[in-house]
Amino acid sequence: MNKANRFSRLHPVPLVAYFLLIVIVGLLVIPKGHSSQYAPQQGDIIFQTSRSSQSVAIQQATSSAYSHMGIIMIKNNKPYVLEASSTVKYTAIGDWIKRGAGGKYVIKRVKTPLTSEQKNSLVTEAQRYINKPYDLSFEWSDNRQYCSELVWKIYANAINMKIGQLQQLKEFNLTSPAVKAKLAERYGSNIPLNESVISPKAMFDSPLLITVEQQ
Repeated sequence: MNKANRFSRLHPVPLVAYFLLIVIVGLLVIPKGHSSQYAPQQGDIIFQTSRSSQSVAIQQATSSAYSHMGIIMIKNNKPYVLEASSTVKYTAIGDWIKRGAGGKYVIKRVKTPLTSEQKNSLVTEAQRYINKPYDLSFEWSDNRQYCSELVWKIYANAINMKIGQLQQLKEFNLTSPAVKAKLAERYGSNIPLNESVISPKAMFDSPLLITVEQQ
């Protein structure tokens, strides 16, 4: 019997403790915000369930758990989420994830790998929207932006890739009390039922995307 085997038989608890210590140290050194296996790429699209006051209405109107989204951009070798929140801004990916319900998220990527030129085009197009105000009315214009509109337009304008099908507001489920209350708050009696809208769900379900990370 070698020394290691004799030690394991005589001192089983220290070996278990040593193993647990290795596991704990490994967990501590994994960067917070996303798993160690995921390597962010320019243009990845991230989805979450927002904890905002309009989140429930969006979920019920679109029949989806996801009510907020953004596009991942690499700045100074670090991943950020470009999002339409109070304004269009960059948020560190770890901070963005923490804001979502339960810290849960899904990251998707276009099936066909983007070229360097396409990635650069996304970055250039994204800069056009920085600091634009959030669009509470979900209007299809460039003056203000809501989350899915921002990401859709960046891809469409930069590389002519339309991720998700545009719909009219009247196509959504507008019958729940939460949705009715939000519509009344935003529009009063003049609800723009024919307004073009792109929802997080429509982009999430796009066949152009594949899931690369989920927590």
